[in-house]
Amino acid sequence: MAKMRAVMPGPGGLAVAEVERPEAGRVEVLVRVHAASVNPADVKLVANGRSTGAPPEIPGFDVSGVVEAVGEGVRLFQPGDEVFGMIRFPHPGRAYAEYATTPTRHLALKPASIDHVQAAALPLASLTARQALVDTAGVRPGQRVLIHAAAGGVGHLAVQLAKRLGAYVIGTASAPKHEFLRSLGADEVVDYTAVDFTEAVKDLDVVIDPIGGDYAERSLSVLKDGGVLVDILPPGSPSLVERAAARGIAAGFMLVEPDHADMRAIARHADEGLRAEIDTVVPLAEAQRAHDRVATGRARGKVVITVP
Repeated sequence: MAKMRAVMPGPGGLAVAEVERPEAGRVEVLVRVHAASVNPADVKLVANGRSTGAPPEIPGFDVSGVVEAVGEGVRLFQPGDEVFGMIRFPHPGRAYAEYATTPTRHLALKPASIDHVQAAALPLASLTARQALVDTAGVRPGQRVLIHAAAGGVGHLAVQLAKRLGAYVIGTASAPKHEFLRSLGADEVVDYTAVDFTEAVKDLDVVIDPIGGDYAERSLSVLKDGGVLVDILPPGSPSLVERAAARGIAAGFMLVEPDHADMRAIARHADEGLRAEIDTVVPLAEAQRAHDRVATGRARGKVVITVP
């Protein structure tokens, strides 16, 4: 079997090891990885000792690269195609490696207008934002949308997408990030370190909450009856959905899914100017540094690992 370099967890943290290169199965492609981005889910899985659940223990879901080979039955892509996507989520993606395999429809053609670093930064966060705003909340022009952690990976893409949908967008973020969010199109920004957002905003149609805990609970108080609360993490209170329903509010936890049609839509948005803010870029050998940066919770936008 051919070998490749990949990132594996060990006693001293993440490190590069040599492992067997995977082969594309039926309706799968083998991707030569150029870049992979780090998401909080990756950091939590590694920290909990559950990076993949089965050997090889290679983390990562977001990938951008070039199709190296195609498996049986594949007509969607061919070797040499530049592609990007969120692969196999929530099952092992194994993107922090020189090569990764994935079902074809977890990918889309990478827009020529962006490079591999930018493309790798988009999939999980932009899919989450799009599926929350479009599929779950059904955001319409003129609606008032609050996005928590608006300068984070999901948040800053949700701000851009919500504006594209014609919403009036409010974000929560610390004061140093306000100018950044306004540059993305945010209409209002609330400094959550200085002001309780429940006292700063009201009469909202939609709240997107990537934080969880008591944020979901508190967000109910700022929503109109009949509004929508989308939790990207499970809400802290098991009774929240029932209490929200009593006011006609649709509330609940949403887990992002791989989706070829959504990835194609994100590619179109990228051609029209949608961009992931890149906080840090590190080579494969420094994957632990990338995880440490995401773990701080202070990254503005995305952290990306490049594969030389």
